[in-house]
Amino acid sequence: MKKTFQYIAIALLGAGLVACESMKLGDAGLSKAPETSGATIDTLFASIKDADKVLASAYYYLPYGLVSDFDSKMGGDFLESITDHYVSNKHSDSDGPNNLYYSGGLSANLTGSYAGGETYRFGSEKDYTAIRYAWLFLENADRIPNADPAELAKKKAEAKLCMAIAYSNMLRYLGGVPILDHAVDPAEEMHYPRNTFAETVDFIVKLCDEAAPDLPWAVSAAEDGRMTRAGALGLKLRVLCFAASPTFNSNTKWHPQADEYTCYGNYDAARWQAAKAAADEFMRQQLANGHYALCEAQPDPVTGLISSSESIISIRKSNSTSYHDKHFEVQGSYGSGATLTWVNKFPWADGEPFPEDFPWEDKASWPEHPFFKPDPLGTLKVNGATFTETRDPRLYENIGVPGDIWRDGSVGRAYDNHKYHQDGCTGFLMMKFVLQQNTDRSQPQHWPFMRFAEVLLNCAEAYNEADGGPSDKAYAWVNAVRARVGLPGLPEGLSQEEFRKALILERELEFGFEEVRWFDMVRWGLTEAFTTPLKGLTSFGDNNNAATVFTFKEKDVYPPRSWYTSWDTKWYLAPIPALEINKAYGMTQNPGW
Repeated sequence: MKKTFQYIAIALLGAGLVACESMKLGDAGLSKAPETSGATIDTLFASIKDADKVLASAYYYLPYGLVSDFDSKMGGDFLESITDHYVSNKHSDSDGPNNLYYSGGLSANLTGSYAGGETYRFGSEKDYTAIRYAWLFLENADRIPNADPAELAKKKAEAKLCMAIAYSNMLRYLGGVPILDHAVDPAEEMHYPRNTFAETVDFIVKLCDEAAPDLPWAVSAAEDGRMTRAGALGLKLRVLCFAASPTFNSNTKWHPQADEYTCYGNYDAARWQAAKAAADEFMRQQLANGHYALCEAQPDPVTGLISSSESIISIRKSNSTSYHDKHFEVQGSYGSGATLTWVNKFPWADGEPFPEDFPWEDKASWPEHPFFKPDPLGTLKVNGATFTETRDPRLYENIGVPGDIWRDGSVGRAYDNHKYHQDGCTGFLMMKFVLQQNTDRSQPQHWPFMRFAEVLLNCAEAYNEADGGPSDKAYAWVNAVRARVGLPGLPEGLSQEEFRKALILERELEFGFEEVRWFDMVRWGLTEAFTTPLKGLTSFGDNNNAATVFTFKEKDVYPPRSWYTSWDTKWYLAPIPALEINKAYGMTQNPGW
């Protein structure tokens, strides 16, 4: 199976508004005021079509995980680069992973090209812009003349869910944040006190609960990308699982300076029960309404596109097929790549664990080729020969391994004597979202903010933690994700801790480059993932352009990370820029910064 998870956008919702005036809160503005550009509230809400442009702007400013012109997060690099899955060798002046995270140089006082290299720069990101557009719509939607009440209620619910997504994004990076209860006017007094972690979680859940009843469970292809009830319930489940996780839901503070803004401050089993109830709520709706499913490898025979039935929340920015050129350039122009540390976690195709001590240099003792075996019926074709994958299919979905077709139909530059090999490469490449063939890039991608697979694994997690161990339902949800790629179910009789460990691993295999691993490392406090030196693979092929036979040797990857020797849990949450705190409107600093 190849390229099951190529997410293709069908349409961008709505048109943007005219140029807007930025506010003074934040480097790029806390929010935007379209009415200050000459349009009035009356003209913005003169019809449902006009008002939909305001709502479309709330959609547009939602968080986006692909490297693009939308923002400068990580200095134009991948969040995965600061996990144990990937190493960046971009080394530009603005590159966040190398300049701020590997070096340990991150601080609350960044200026110049370093500002924007953070995982999240409070005051500069777009979440509050999305929130203001959502409030602008909610406060004025009733002005729309002759609007159908049901249609208006649906669009108000969409605005609330856009707002919930924006707040959930800030919660994961920052903890509690100021909650706005109106569309901020540029002339109003700046007084926005920080809300606690608990208040922020409760507000997101409230928005999801309010939005869900007025949203359809699913939408037609013509409205693909619009918010749904499944999105509201799925987001609620994600947020409750995040909040109930040990870093934030514990009697032991995750950092000596942790406070009510960055955790609950105590452990309460009811938080996992709330997550379990959210899982039940989603699954009741799914049983009643259907529609969502794990998509398979077979594309639609008419459009050639993979089914969107797995997409719970998708975010789009542009209809241009060249919009993601920066995303390709990060991998194509620098010696960056996935780690052997991650690659070793993908099991054999039959589900048996891949040995961590695999004898890379001794082919005679290999139980099987680590990536491909010759097979006349194989689907991988290189230099006239055909091969079959020997590992979990998700390895090849996420990672370009030596000998695999990578981009534009050519063998990837992962191995050291490839004519286009780049210094610093770990021995592997990023595959997901790269899209192997030119024809794959004929339509723009969207960002899979949430897939049905995540809902299933979140349900399993909530049940395991709430019930003190895995139930039949929890097993069934995980095993469904595994069965999609031909893997057997998890072993029966696992303890709560064993099932948790298996579930965290399953998330590693399933959600590469989808901005899941970082938050799993944070919420579960996976110290080893931060502090264990990462490994790569030196490989030499029998051809400098399209090799099929390789020799291998394990290696340490460059650059090393300061975390290996000086780990501090302050890294769980991003620092708040000092200039934001100095404005004295109510934001406070995160622990350790």
